Amino acid sequence: MGLDRTAVVTAALELLDEAGLDKLTMRKVAERLGVQLNTVYWHASSKPRLLELMADAMLEGCADAPLPEPWDERAQALAHRYRAALLSRRDGARVVAGTYVAEEHTLRFADAMTGAFLGGGHGPAEAVWRTWSLVYFTLGLTQEEQAARGIGGMEPLLRAATAERFPSLAAVTEHFGDFEHRFRHGVGLIVRGREASA
Repeated sequence: MGLDRTAVVTAALELLDEAGLDKLTMRKVAERLGVQLNTVYWHASSKPRLLELMADAMLEGCADAPLPEPWDERAQALAHRYRAALLSRRDGARVVAGTYVAEEHTLRFADAMTGAFLGGGHGPAEAVWRTWSLVYFTLGLTQEEQAARGIGGMEPLLRAATAERFPSLAAVTEHFGDFEHRFRHGVGLIVRGREASA
């Protein structure tokens, strides 16, 4: 059968959704496609390479128009798209966090985000570091969000944060918020600064 890289990545993403990252193997991708294992390796030379291609595929469309014109709204919209892309796949944040991708969709997203900060008058260094900060923050928070689904959400943390042992945490538990609140707050801090996060 004719097989291209897109078909391999699509099959891998389907398996990811069904079984999770820990059970994803090159052999299972080959079985899914009904081909020999070396055929999969022809299109993705190793599992780390396959994960790079999967991570890039997840970001397809993240930088597409339309986007808001004001630089800060554009940066925030891109961050929300990024999180949505990670959440759209089982273990999506873990897949992306474990890679260092230099592929089309990832680079287009990074270019759009950096461009938003440059358009807001930030210098090159500030623009790229704010971009990195948004990416790292979103990856970390989304990994926690996806992991929390399997352990009962925040309930274990809330039960453990007792006033006797952890008084500072206990004093703020009512303000923990959900992941959406945390995300919006963090993005506001990184994009526009503390005054925008109230």
